[in-house]
Amino acid sequence: EEQLVESGGGLVQSGGSVRLSCHASGFNFGRSDMTWVRQAPGKGLEWVSVISWGGRTDYADSVKGRFIIGRDNAKNILYLQMDYLKTEDTAMYYCAKGWSASTTQALGLRPRGQGTQVTVWS
Repeated sequence: EEQLVESGGGLVQSGGSVRLSCHASGFNFGRSDMTWVRQAPGKGLEWVSVISWGGRTDYADSVKGRFIIGRDNAKNILYLQMDYLKTEDTAMYYCAKGWSASTTQALGLRPRGQGTQVTVWS
């Protein structure tokens, strides 16, 4: 069974940092593109970032220059380093298997993890 489990969220002050992890199992992680999406309270899903199995990356304009996506294929872990956090980054963050470059593309990706909450306070 393909499975993704996110961790690392929490409460962080504006301007601070947090690193999210996504542990993958049940599929060939090292040959899989991976995506991060988020959903803020009362809002729809928003595409955040993507990394190809070969290491190519892309970011939403809202996080470019502040977030870094990475992966450790030996450990089957996807990361999202989030720096200079803003209150508008408050959301549930999900990882998903597959390539996407927009929210529309990300909606259909499966599997998707259960999410980890990031709350940024000022």
